[in-house]
Amino acid sequence: MTHTNLKALHNFYSNKKQLFIYLLKWTLLSLIMGALIGAASALFLYLLHFVTDYRTNHIHIIYLLPLAGLLSGLIYHYYGGKANLGNNLLIDEYHEPKKVMPLKMAPFVLFGTLLTHLFGGSAGREGTAIQMGGAIADQFSRFVNLLSTDRKTIILMGVSGGFASVFGTPLAGTLFALELMLVGSVLYQSIFPTLMTALVAHYVCILLGTTHTTYIQDSIAIFDLITIIKVITAGIMFGLAAILFIKATDIWASFLKKSITYPPLRLFIGGIVFLFGIFLIGDYKYLGLGVPVIEDAFINHQESTVFILKIVFTAITLGAGFKGGEVTPLFFIGATLGSFLAVYLNVPVDFLAAVGFVAVFAGATKTPWACTLMAIELFGSENGVYFAIACTIAFLISGKHTIYKSQKFT
Repeated sequence: MTHTNLKALHNFYSNKKQLFIYLLKWTLLSLIMGALIGAASALFLYLLHFVTDYRTNHIHIIYLLPLAGLLSGLIYHYYGGKANLGNNLLIDEYHEPKKVMPLKMAPFVLFGTLLTHLFGGSAGREGTAIQMGGAIADQFSRFVNLLSTDRKTIILMGVSGGFASVFGTPLAGTLFALELMLVGSVLYQSIFPTLMTALVAHYVCILLGTTHTTYIQDSIAIFDLITIIKVITAGIMFGLAAILFIKATDIWASFLKKSITYPPLRLFIGGIVFLFGIFLIGDYKYLGLGVPVIEDAFINHQESTVFILKIVFTAITLGAGFKGGEVTPLFFIGATLGSFLAVYLNVPVDFLAAVGFVAVFAGATKTPWACTLMAIELFGSENGVYFAIACTIAFLISGKHTIYKSQKFT
C-alpha cells in the first residue's frame, strides 16, 4: 500500500462520523448476507451428504455418470450464460466490473454439483459454495455504483461467506477472499465486512445443524533445523503436486475442447473415460469428495498411487466440465502425499498429512496465508510455523500456476 493510500486510510478512520456510518452499514449488510449465504451452504451440505450416502448405498448408480454429465452440460450450454465461467466470473467482475452476476448462478451450480457427486464424479465443494455466496452477495450491488470499492467489498463478502460456511473456517475464509482476488495485495478497507460476513455465514450454517469433518492431528513436531529442512523438502513436493494437478486438468480440458466442439458432449465422454478408469483399477475410493480416505491418511501410511490417482480422476472430472470444486480433492492429494512422504522423512504421519492438506491447496490457489490460517483453525496452532513454511514453499514452487485462470498477480 502506498504512502498516499495509507494517509487516506488514516484520515478515514480518524473521522468518527464517517467511521460510525461505515461500521453500521457494513455490519447490517454482513448480517443479512451472512445469514443468506450460511443458509444456502447449510442446504448445500445437507443435500451433498444425502446424495453421497445414496450413491454409497446404491453404487451401481455411477453407471449413469455420462448421462448426468450430458444433462448438466445441456443445462449450462443453453441456459447458463455467464454462469459457465464459474469462480473466474467472480474474479473478472472484481477486477473489471460490467454487470451484476446472475442469481441463477447459485441454483445452477448447486444442481450441477449434486449431479456430479450423486453419480460419483471426483470433485469438491468450495467452488459451489463460493459461486453461491458470490451470486447471492452480488445482488446487493444493485444498490451501489458497480465501479466503486463497495462492489469489490460485496464480492469479497460473498466469497468469504461461502468458503467459511462450507469448511467451518471463518478466519481462513476471510483471508482466502482477500488473497484470491489479487495475489500480493489486500484491500484493507474490506477486511471488516469480509470477516463479519464469514463469521455470520459460518455460525448460521452451524445453527442450522451443519457439522464439519474433524481430522485427528495430535502430533506436535519439535522445532529444530532438521524438521524445518524436512518440511521445506515436503513443501517442494507439495508445490510440484499442485502443478501436476493443474497441468493434468488443463491438458485434458484442452484436448476435449479441440476434439469435441459441442460442450455437453465433452461431459458425456469425460464420464465414460472416468468410469473406464474406475473399473480398470477396481476401487471406488476416488469417487466424490473422498473424505474417508483423507481421514485415513492422518492415521495410516498411504501408497504413492493414492494421491496420483486422485489427481487423474479429478482432472478427468473437472477438465470435462463437471461442476463442483477443486479444494477438497486438493486436500485429498495433499493429505495422502504427506502421509506417503512421512515415512521417508521420518516424521509423524498425522503431522505431515496435516501439512500437505493445506500446502497443496496453497500452491494451487496462490493463497498461502489463508491456508496457513485454515490449518491453525482445523489443527491448532502448535505446528503453525511448519504450516506457514510448507504453504509458502508450495506457493513459491508452483509459480504462477493456479486453478483460477482469471487470478491477477502483482
